[in-house]
Amino acid sequence: MRNNSKVYTLYTLPVLEKSILIAFFILVSGIIHAQELNCKVQVVSPTIQGTDKSVFDNLQTAIFEFMNNRKWTNETFKNNERIDCSMLINVSERISTDEFKATIQVQVRRPVFKSSYNSVLLNNNDNDFQFKYQENQTLEYSENLHLSNLTSVLAFYAYMIVGLDYDSFAPDGGTYYLQRALAIVNNAQSSSDLGWKAFDGNKNRYWLINNMLDATFVPLRECMYKYHRQGMDLMVDNKETARNNIFDALQNLKKIHQIKPLSYSLQVFFNAKSDEIINIYSGAFPDEKAKIMNLLNEIDPTNSNKYQKIMSGK
Repeated sequence: MRNNSKVYTLYTLPVLEKSILIAFFILVSGIIHAQELNCKVQVVSPTIQGTDKSVFDNLQTAIFEFMNNRKWTNETFKNNERIDCSMLINVSERISTDEFKATIQVQVRRPVFKSSYNSVLLNNNDNDFQFKYQENQTLEYSENLHLSNLTSVLAFYAYMIVGLDYDSFAPDGGTYYLQRALAIVNNAQSSSDLGWKAFDGNKNRYWLINNMLDATFVPLRECMYKYHRQGMDLMVDNKETARNNIFDALQNLKKIHQIKPLSYSLQVFFNAKSDEIINIYSGAFPDEKAKIMNLLNEIDPTNSNKYQKIMSGK
């Protein structure tokens, strides 16, 4: 935001006043131009021996700046509106001087209305992460080209983060950003990097985004909105209504389970939500507990044993 109507000649001010005014401008500029993501980044390499660890410290700083300093939308975010997320990159092998094999765990959190609680939207571990990086290298990224597997993976998750956050606040609110993530997948189809193609496996970035935009998975995105906006955001004011709305949101997922049981996208959803659902319904009425248990055992049988905690109230 630029205002040319006033020009301040700082050099005429006393030093203390000048410092205060500069600090004020920096603070205001930060509020006005705050980027969308508040992304914590950690790069670890516990199994790699005999390597100067400074390369991983530099990589961590480079990824932090890439995620947090780049504009991913055309919207204006205040500092307190930035999307909380984190990336844990576990480097397991140094293939060559500048090539590494790793996993990347991405978590996204969303604030709940009238509370200090943050609800997890995504908690996904991506095992197909091999990339090149030279110490102090500038991370280059293009919206239209697959220049680097490192920056393509980071940008893919940046758009996934924004898209899921927007979906939780408005019906189909994140469509544009999910389409940007899909474009990154499409750009990578001619590369030899893993995780971008249908035949790389059934649990990768290709399936994560293609499912989100597939008509079969419309109930999942409907669930994301109703679960959070009509469920979690009402929890402080009316727990019973909130639980009923969350139950209705989860019931939507039966449509997907009937067509594609144990699909990757449902597994990703419940990776993020199973613990939260247990906490929500552990204090529910007995009839609510019975209903949610029947539903969860049907649509998420993998976690059936875990959901027993709902009945015990622990």
